[in-house]
Amino acid sequence: MQNVNLWSEEFGAETDPPILLIMGSMSQGVLWPDEFVGRLAAGGRRVIRYDHRDTGRSDTVDFAAQPYSWNDVKDDVYRVLDIHGVQSAHLVGHSAGGLLGQLVAVERPERVRSLTVIASSPLGGGEGQVIVRALTGQPQPQGSLPEPAPEFVDHYRTLMSAPPPEGRRALVDGMVAEQRVLHGTGLPFDEDATRRLQERIYDRARDLSASANHRLAAMADPDFEPVGVLDQVRVPTLVVEGSHEPVKPGHGAVIAERIPGARLMVVAGMGHTLPPEVHEELTDAILAHTAE
Repeated sequence: MQNVNLWSEEFGAETDPPILLIMGSMSQGVLWPDEFVGRLAAGGRRVIRYDHRDTGRSDTVDFAAQPYSWNDVKDDVYRVLDIHGVQSAHLVGHSAGGLLGQLVAVERPERVRSLTVIASSPLGGGEGQVIVRALTGQPQPQGSLPEPAPEFVDHYRTLMSAPPPEGRRALVDGMVAEQRVLHGTGLPFDEDATRRLQERIYDRARDLSASANHRLAAMADPDFEPVGVLDQVRVPTLVVEGSHEPVKPGHGAVIAERIPGARLMVVAGMGHTLPPEVHEELTDAILAHTAE
């Protein structure tokens, strides 16, 4: 494991059952909303969230001098558990964090009490290639995962051809616009609250641009995801997908089909973010799923 310092924090009593929250690619741990975390802690859980390497307050890396792969990002999950003295935890992962959770459940089941996968894709399903083909207009091979919604594709195609924003205001404007697309169309979008959160993310980052190293890490090991292993997951699994998921629509159902005994929960109105409207329903489900 590489020697990278990771920022983390925990809430709740140390004697309560631990939940480790794993956020998605290029995303800081504070994208797990404070209210969401507070509800879990108030429900009797020891809740840990952290910043991935190259995000937020965790160390940033000179990728050319110290390259890493998504296997290293996955190993950071074990490091966070070890730092907090947790032998096994309930893993709750969002997007790529859900992918990491699936792999940990296959690789080290003794460290996983249960698994909750939110807005994610099935391990080994080729989700990255599906998105790339959608953005570049290539046809999807038969049997591929469903591709992103048109508004997602249009937004990122525009970004690919536009000059990068410069300065705090322009960067935050772009981050808010991205969140609007990820939010989906099922619930009202609170632009003011989103802007405050994105300003927080901007201000607490050691180097906001360093998160792009996660893309380099994916390219460094394109065979990172093992194929055909989800039937090896033996921990209780809850799969959550929003009814208005714009990035990975229908992927949750595939995960639930491939993991024995997994339960699929569809949250009305939710897209690829965690707005206040879904906190109560989602945390109640997680608390019930992690009851010991």
